Amino acid sequence: MIMSEQKKIDENEVVEKENNPDEKIDENEVVEKENNPKETMDTQQETPEDKLKVAQEKILRLMAEIENQRRRFEKEKSDAYEYGSFNFALESLSLIDNIDRAIISLKNDESVKNNENFSKIIDNVEIVKKDIVSIFKKNQIQSIECINKKFDPNFHQAMLEVEDNTKEAGIVIQEVQKGYMMKDRLLRPSLVGVSKKVQKKD
Repeated sequence: MIMSEQKKIDENEVVEKENNPDEKIDENEVVEKENNPKETMDTQQETPEDKLKVAQEKILRLMAEIENQRRRFEKEKSDAYEYGSFNFALESLSLIDNIDRAIISLKNDESVKNNENFSKIIDNVEIVKKDIVSIFKKNQIQSIECINKKFDPNFHQAMLEVEDNTKEAGIVIQEVQKGYMMKDRLLRPSLVGVSKKVQKKD
């Protein structure tokens, strides 16, 4: 008799909870439901088509990454072949610089000028310079023509400004050191003097 009464009381409590929305919900019951995968299995279960689509996307991303790496490797290989001697060429420019300085020094030396073999000495030095320039051209290394050109910071480096009203401002009128290109890359910029207008004095 007592058991049946207890059972009846429990059933009444269940009905009362269901019919009373304002009653506080037990947090433990909510957590238990969230951690129960069986309740959400039907809504979250992937179909074979969904799994196939995900696999295809992964394969496409992997193939794109492999293709990018292949292109990067090919470019590095091409650059190594095309510009592998870049540093060597840059250091070799000092040879031409020194030959030019030697020629200027010889021509300005009065004691050497009076030597009967002076012209032969100059000619021999010039031949050496021409051979080096020829080797540079075979490797697509050429000097930059800058005199009377508009100053371009991509190829020129301004060392000084020279007042000159006969030229418009920003024209290269003096070459301090010759610049060079290796194919389509700047090997060394030209060190130049750039024109500027003469400032009027009050």
